[in-house]
Formats: sequence, structure tokens, C-alpha cells
Amino acid sequence: MPNSTVADLTNSNSFKKGFPHETFSWLRANAPIYWHEPTENTPDGEGFWVVSRYEHVIKILQSPKVFSSEKGGTREFGGTQLKDDRGAGYFLNQTDDPDHRRLRSLVNTGFTPRRVKRLEQELRERTVELLGRLNNSSGVNFVEIAREIPLQAICMVLGVPQADRRELCDIVDHGIETQSDHVVARESIKTLSAYGQDLINEKRVRPSGDILSTIVHATQDNDGKSLTDRELRAFFTLLFLAGSETTRNAITGGVLAFIEHPMQLASLRANPSGIKLAIEEILRWTTPSIYKRRTATKNISLHDKTIKAGDKITFWEMSANRDERVFSTPFEFDISREPNPHLGFGQGVHFCLGASLARMEMRVVLQELLSRNENWALTEKPVWVPNNRLLGLKSLYIQSIPS
Repeated sequence: MPNSTVADLTNSNSFKKGFPHETFSWLRANAPIYWHEPTENTPDGEGFWVVSRYEHVIKILQSPKVFSSEKGGTREFGGTQLKDDRGAGYFLNQTDDPDHRRLRSLVNTGFTPRRVKRLEQELRERTVELLGRLNNSSGVNFVEIAREIPLQAICMVLGVPQADRRELCDIVDHGIETQSDHVVARESIKTLSAYGQDLINEKRVRPSGDILSTIVHATQDNDGKSLTDRELRAFFTLLFLAGSETTRNAITGGVLAFIEHPMQLASLRANPSGIKLAIEEILRWTTPSIYKRRTATKNISLHDKTIKAGDKITFWEMSANRDERVFSTPFEFDISREPNPHLGFGQGVHFCLGASLARMEMRVVLQELLSRNENWALTEKPVWVPNNRLLGLKSLYIQSIPS
């Protein structure tokens, strides 16, 4: 029987008010390796392990041979979300070595620091334009501003024409908001993937200066092979989903944190050189990708539990980022926190490919917000997207107040 203390982590209603921190505080203290029984909401109708402490999350991240992103035991498919995914083995985040190493080496050809840096000026100009909406005295939904900034950055990376960008973002939003309806979510992914294939075909014939063009034409030195169309489509879809949603959620969550902790905003304004530490604390605080899934490849003991080959394991980075054993005062938003070994970008072989891009986007937004020399106040209660995978705000209505 399910434990009444633990929220049903497969039910979107458990996340309609944000992350269920009470559940995970209890789990870290009493059941750090917890078996979640299947419910009517559970994909594939199977139970799964819930890992909540930092030390155990790190062990999983650092043991990819034991905790597979692709499959495990007799399981044909795996993935990084709770439901088995037939795309496992093609998506960068759902492959194991040696395929993961090959995919990552090819994709890395486009994601050099220099290439990412080249995007900054254009992104800054667009950010200044978007933040101009805050001049509306009646208040605006900051989510509408924040969604545009990473969207523009990812579309610059992928070479998506400006005219198509808003439509693609709407497709992604619809898929995430309806994640519990697997048919609707799958159709959104198919639409995004089909667009990606058309764009890949265009880049193959007429490459331009964007990062996607570089990746389409990249080859491995040892065998001259490039990514297949299926692998490229998977990369396009993953980058669009991960890049546009997670950074948006970090930006909006960061603004909400500053509204709720005005002394932290005043501290950053007084010491703008602290922006690097502030970004890391926002990443810890918001943890937009709140859990991932692995599959056990063999029987293994973790803490006091025996995990069997083929079992699904979910590890919750948001919970790890609030672990009292690692972070002092973990429920305080502290932009001077140092050290801050958060897991907002994961760790190990699957460390987030777009981490430098996300940090750059967040830095640009914070710098431009600070330059406006204003504070913000809520005009309505924030509304969360009820999603247990990519948790973020659906609306954040705010009003500018001169500081």
C-alpha cells in the first residue's frame, strides 16, 4: 500500500503548488531509498524506486554502467523519464557508452565556449527589448518574457527562422502542460521532430553559421561517420525541449525568489560582481529538471535496499539540492552560498551539454534586470505548471517598482 506520508509522485496534482518539499524532507529523513507502488497514474503500470538524498543521487550519476540511461536487465527500452521510451538509444540523454561517447563527441563540435559567446550580443539586444514590457504599469506575466529569452537562444543555436520560433515554443508548452496525456504529448514531440527533419535537410544542403549546421556536417576523425538523421532529429528535439523549458523556469523561478527575498536582490544590486554565485544559487533553488530515471543493469544494494536488475530508479535532484547533510540552511535562498555543489546540471557523463549556454542566458537577464534599477512586486498569486519532470511557473504576474 502507498505510504500516506508520501505524495503520489506520478500525479500531476501533487505538483500544482510547486515541488512537494514536505514529502521529500520526510523521505530524506526516513526512507531515502523508497519503493513507490504503482498507481492509476503510473506509466507502464510499474512501481519504481525514489532516491532522495544527495549522496545516493551522486552514486547513481557516477555509476552509468550499473544505472543505465538506455535499458537494463531484461528491459528492452529505458530512458530518463518514468515511462519506457522507444527513443532510448538515440537521444543523447538516453544512451550509454560507447554510443553516448560517440554522440557527445560529435555534438560537442558545435558547443564550444567561443561559439556560445558569439550568441551573447544578439541575445542581449533581444533581452533588453523584451524587458521593456515591464514598463507596463498594470503588470505583466513575466513568464511570457522569460519564455522568449531561452527560446531565442536555442533558435539561434539551431538556426530556426524568427518567423517559426513562437509556434515551436507553443508546441513545446502544450506538450509539457499535457504530459499526463501521453497521446497529446507524443503528438507534440512528433510535430517538433518533423520540423527538425526539414531544418536538418536544409542545413545539409545549405549550411549556415549556426551550431546545428556544424553538427549536421561533423564527422568522427577515426571513421568519417556523421550523425544519422534519426540521431540528429533526436538532438534537435532534446535541445529544443531542454533548452527552452529549463532555462525559462530557472529565470522565472529566480525572479520569484528575489521578490520573496528582497534583501538578496538588494545585496546583488550593491555587489553586482556576485552575479556568478547568484546564478548558482538560482540553479540550486529552482532545479528546473527535478528528477531523472535510470534502469538497474544488475542486482545492487543501495543504503539498506536491494534494487533488482530491470528495476526503475528515479533520483530527485531537487531533493538532493535541499539535502541538509550537504547544504547548510538548504531552505534559505542565499546568493552568497559557497561552496554550492548543486546538481542543477547533473554530474558525470550526462552533465548538461548546454550548461554554459544556460549560465550565459541567466547572466544576461540578471545584468539587464539590475540595470533597470527597480524592484518587483506580485500582482497575482503565482501559478505552477503541474508537472513532475520540468517544474516551472505557468504565470508570474509582476509590477515594476522604482527602487
